[in-house]
Amino acid sequence: MTKKKFDDLTLIVPAKEDTDCLFHVLKELEDFDIKKIIVIPKDDRLPDNWKFDKMRVINQNYSGYGNALIEGIQKVETKFFCIFNADGSFKPSELEEMLNLTKDYDFIFGSRYLKNAKSDDDTIITSIGNFIFSKIGRIFFKVKLSDILYTFVLCDTEKTKTLDLISKDFGFCVELPIKVERKKYKYIDIPSHERKRISGKKNVNEFIDGLKILLRMINFFFNKKI
Repeated sequence: MTKKKFDDLTLIVPAKEDTDCLFHVLKELEDFDIKKIIVIPKDDRLPDNWKFDKMRVINQNYSGYGNALIEGIQKVETKFFCIFNADGSFKPSELEEMLNLTKDYDFIFGSRYLKNAKSDDDTIITSIGNFIFSKIGRIFFKVKLSDILYTFVLCDTEKTKTLDLISKDFGFCVELPIKVERKKYKYIDIPSHERKRISGKKNVNEFIDGLKILLRMINFFFNKKI
């Protein structure tokens, strides 16, 4: 079978404590000819017998979800990159539509709440939290997204590097769209299907990380220079 080629795209895959899931994700991605940057904690390593094409593994220097993505972005050499979860929740079959939209948009955000979208992994708490944060984003930052916390996002690499992203943790989820809006880059959200994670627990604490995200948004609201 001929692999679908994505010459202009790199996947950034933060993989803290998701090694079991990651193997299945990489196996699924074998159907696609695509570059992959796997970001793992500083002292971790992947099994030596893992052999996957176009895969680069980097150990992040600083802990945190945001730091993993920021350090991954610094290594991207293609015109576009896409944040891609290591837990199997994102569908690689959606990448082609996202990449096609780069003809008209700089950033393509997936959404679990648009028509024809769905989530197999959402809970009442996370859905309410996403609704609240998306409303805050729209009212106070003019961010026109229906699912501001969903990180299935395909980005223009050079434009992303102008955003000066600084959030070391899950505040990255809101920092990216807020700064995209401030820069007046072109963006759109499209329906996405979030699958249930393959195994294990999420690396997110809904209450603690939710508070951190709220504090980050407050910080951005009162400090337009960051």
